Amino acid sequence: MLQRFEPFLDVLRASALADWVNPLRRLTLERLQPARHGDLGDWVEALERLSALCLPDPCESSRVLDQPCVGVAAEQPLSPAVSVQLRQVLEQLHPWRKGPCCLHGIEIDAEWRSDWKWARLADAIAPLPGRRVLDVGCGNGYYGMRALGAGADLVLGIDPTLRFVLQFLALEQLIGAERLAVFPLADDDLPSLCAAGGQFDTLFSMGVLYHRRDPIQHLARLRDCLRPRGELVLETLVVDRPSGESIVCEPSACEPLLDQDADQRVRESRPPVCGPANADPLIPAGRYARMRNVHAIPSVATLGDWIRAAGYQDLQLVDLSRTTIQEQRATPWMRFQSLADFLDPNDPSLTIEGHPAPVRALLLAQRAG
Repeated sequence: MLQRFEPFLDVLRASALADWVNPLRRLTLERLQPARHGDLGDWVEALERLSALCLPDPCESSRVLDQPCVGVAAEQPLSPAVSVQLRQVLEQLHPWRKGPCCLHGIEIDAEWRSDWKWARLADAIAPLPGRRVLDVGCGNGYYGMRALGAGADLVLGIDPTLRFVLQFLALEQLIGAERLAVFPLADDDLPSLCAAGGQFDTLFSMGVLYHRRDPIQHLARLRDCLRPRGELVLETLVVDRPSGESIVCEPSACEPLLDQDADQRVRESRPPVCGPANADPLIPAGRYARMRNVHAIPSVATLGDWIRAAGYQDLQLVDLSRTTIQEQRATPWMRFQSLADFLDPNDPSLTIEGHPAPVRALLLAQRAG
């Protein structure tokens, strides 16, 4: 298994991240052990079945990383028999949470329309050509592929969920993206890796913060991995409510939300486009939308305070949107319950537990210094 990561580690050796090579190899070897997950053997078997298929060489196929459905296609389509076998292998790695992915005529319609999130941030973030990117809690690497498609020099993803790491290895085998890898690590591993100083230009943390008991500590760990003035791209749940089902705030309406005093002045002068909820932060006593370990959901203003306290500056709120059942839903590639099952059937503005339904904010900030 470790051999599958070697092409990317070779890329790291020739970069400013050369010191990461040995720790990444050691941690990956430690985490990819059968005792870590009872299904790991089945997922490894899926990769072995994939290797045995008569598939086109990625170098001789058309790789697509700059379109909503990332993937690969050969000049000649697969035979029906091989296509069936490929689909069976990919289904063995069910459920697929992030996508879509188009692989030799097979479209993986994942639970999340991750391309919608990418569309919200693509024009707002610093241009990626030549930048080193770290994606924390990256899942199967969908955003990393989009980052490569946007010109990033290399993308290092980390995610502790072994299923997602194996999904990435399947995608990488088909697509051939040696400047991207997903390692079986968590943000707890970052302090030792980033101790020598931040080397990343852009850092993604998408849907992770509300699962952390100490959000400021999480943000500080990310900061230490960024170079001075490097960019944090943060997407997380908030209690603020947009006025429509899916509203992207104009800067004049969004910016006051980063500051409670400014927001109060705006609300006194005119009806707000986006107003804060009463509870700040929301601390669910049990689950939130049936998710475990949702520790705190702040207002955008409180979130801004957390980000500044962790050592960032130049905050920007670029999007505030309700999560809809069109963006997160069950599909043939994710057959378990999804958002529609997590909302109050009589009032979809509430979760099944009675909390406000999910709203997500996308913010940018720079490491101070």
